[in-house]
Amino acid sequence: MPTPVVKNNTVVSITYLIRDESGDICEYRDLPVAYVHGGRSLLFPQIERALEGRQVGDRAVVKLAPEEAFGAHDASLEFTDALANVPEELRYVGAEFEAEGERGDRRQFRVVRIEDGRLTVDANHPLAGKHLTYEVTIVGIRDADDEELETGLAQPEPSTLA
Repeated sequence: MPTPVVKNNTVVSITYLIRDESGDICEYRDLPVAYVHGGRSLLFPQIERALEGRQVGDRAVVKLAPEEAFGAHDASLEFTDALANVPEELRYVGAEFEAEGERGDRRQFRVVRIEDGRLTVDANHPLAGKHLTYEVTIVGIRDADDEELETGLAQPEPSTLA
């Protein structure tokens, strides 16, 4: 039986690590994430291309500039207000909430700073404006089933937990 390789219509399971330009770890995923190669993946195209033709156990390192990843940081998406105007349950760095703009558009905000009686929230993606390095390891490859081919999305693997 031939060794499976990453190609269109295969379900690829990966683990990954994301580092910023300083080498600090921004995100680490050691539980496999599956996607349909060539389907409706949420992977950046550069990462999917880097995995093409590789096998289980292979590792790819992909560097992305901000415009290739989460975009530039947009200062207009940061807002500061007096701490007294903010609900008590949101008065900590890392708190998240959704808000609706004047035109009905909804955005996810994150509290990024509290100082001098003022609180700052940011609607940018946390990795916006950063040069990122993705270190991706292939941990599984299989043919996509009919439903996965139709939807372009990988189905969750059955749990082995009792």
